[in-house]
Formats: sequence, C-alpha cells, structure tokens
Amino acid sequence: MRSLHFVLPGDPETRSGGFLYDRRVVAALRDAGWSATEHALPNGFPFPNETARAAAADLLATLPNGAAVVIDGLALGVLPTEVALHSERLRLIALVHHPLAEETGLDAATSARLFDSERAALSQVAGVVTTSRHTALGLRDYGVPAERIRVAEPGVEPAPLARGSGEAAPLLLCVASLTPRKGHAVLIEALARLRDHPWRLRCAGSDTRDPGCAERLHTLVATHGLGNRIDWLGEADEPALNRLYNGADLFVLASHHEGYGMVLTEALMRGLPIVATAAGAIPEALPDKAARLVPPNDPPALAEALRPLIADPAAHADLAAAARRAREALPSWRDSGARFAAALAALLP
Repeated sequence: MRSLHFVLPGDPETRSGGFLYDRRVVAALRDAGWSATEHALPNGFPFPNETARAAAADLLATLPNGAAVVIDGLALGVLPTEVALHSERLRLIALVHHPLAEETGLDAATSARLFDSERAALSQVAGVVTTSRHTALGLRDYGVPAERIRVAEPGVEPAPLARGSGEAAPLLLCVASLTPRKGHAVLIEALARLRDHPWRLRCAGSDTRDPGCAERLHTLVATHGLGNRIDWLGEADEPALNRLYNGADLFVLASHHEGYGMVLTEALMRGLPIVATAAGAIPEALPDKAARLVPPNDPPALAEALRPLIADPAAHADLAAAARRAREALPSWRDSGARFAAALAALLP
C-alpha cells in the first residue's frame, strides 16, 4: 500500500478553500488505496507563534526516514529552517495554493520576508504540487525549476442546479472570508453604482480572520446607505452553503488574487451566472463564456458587468445557460486525487 503523511497548517475542519482541497485530496487518495495520515499543526500560520513552530519541528522529527510527506504551503513557506533539518531523510513535497507574499494587504517588509522565507523553504523539497497553472508559472520567481512542479487542480462535488430566489430583485451571492484579498470593498463600491436597480447581496464567509477588515466593510456599507440590501451571514457550514447556492440568482467574486477559486466552480456546478475578476488563476478555473470577468480592483468595470445581469432577464438567462453547459466538464474530486497521485509519482524519488 502506498503511504503518505499530509501536514495541515491548522484545524482540518477550517472552512477555507485551501483546507477543503487538502481534505478532499486526502479522501480521494484513501479511496484509491493510499494510506494517508493527516497531521494537524496548531492554528496561526503563516504567522506562527513559537508553540506552533515547535510543534512543526517536533512533528517532522517523529516521521520515519524515507517517509513521503506533503506539507501545505501555508505552513511550509514559513518553516525553512525546520524543513531543512529533514530534507535529506524525508521525501518532502510542498503543496502551494498561492505564494504567501501575494496576500493582499501585506506591508512591503512583511511581503519581502515571506517571499524570502518561502523561496528558502521550497529549495529544500523534492517537488511542488500547485492547484493551478498560474501558480506553477509564478513559482519561477521562487527559483523552483519547472521539472519539479506538477499541477493538480481542485475538483468539485456534484450538486443540483440552483432554483433561484424567485424574487423580482435578483439575489447575488458572494462566498469568501472577509479579508482584503477577497475584494468585498470593490464589490460594495460597484453595487453602490447600481443602487437604482433592484438587487440584494448575501455575503457568506468568516468575519473573524481579519476583524479590522470586517469593520471597515460594515462602515463602507453604511457610508453608501446599503445596509438594508446587504446581508452579512458569517461563516456557513456545508448545509447552509448549499441552501445559499440554491437560492441565489447570480454569483459574484471581486478577489484581488486567487490561487484557483473553488467557490467559482461550486457556483458553476449549480448553473449560476458568474461575475468575477480576472485575478490570478480565476480565468483558468472558469471555462470560456461561462462567466463575465473584469479587471481586479475596478469598481466601474464590475458594475458594468453586473448591470445587464441584474436589469435584463434575457442577458441573465443567456449566461445561466452557458454555465449549465460548462458544468458538464467540471472535474470531480476523484479526478483531482488521481492527478495528485500522478504528481507524487513523478516528483518523489
């Protein structure tokens, strides 16, 4: 039986795209006959305290010689010293969702520190698996040779087509944690330009990962007088998310950067029209003509992409039909697990 250790950068049940990818891939590998052991580090990465850093060092020290070990990049990127101590005796693979230094809102010094740290850590591993071709290409800047990189895009769970809200005012849905990278402020500014059109917005996502960002967003909504049209729902579990997708008419994501954008393929699986930014790997995640993409950080462009889908039922129906056609080609998590297994076979000595 093929054996693998998978190191997670915190609580495995954390509701984020990265953690969901890790859980689904591990499950797919097990279904395919792998012995895959999960090891959860303390929360706090990529800014670990000394306790979390010591826990990572202790874990690596306990793994047997020659073990195949996948370390999620959220942790690996800030553990270059700890990883270097075991790079010769363990067969290490980095899983990079997107480089740490590309997180929106970092000051220049922090971004530079994360870049240097992740570059050093990646030099210690046998290979790297990324979740998109966009991220794979970006790792050239980190000194990772192309032959040491493989791509295993996320899959998506089967889901029924959304029934929609049934209301005259289209119901928009955004699923994203309230952090600067997700671009909620851009979305609010865009919707403020559409206040003369009927619409409602529901935002599902954690408001505790960056409380300062959440507070600024609430203030921005109040400034534009949109408080009665935007609902902040907080973090939603899977049944609640399914209900939200099912009752939505349109999905929107204004991210500044995405390593893939799994919520977009989840929306596409439900046949929802999508408006998003062409940021990072988003164009890679969405098939041609299945969504309207605009430049990131451009509220006027986002507003103009949303306007016809809110105001014109025919335009909405056309994009929904394109989404329904595109959903048939979406990969499954079994497909993703097979790609991940193939990546390991190619990268591990």
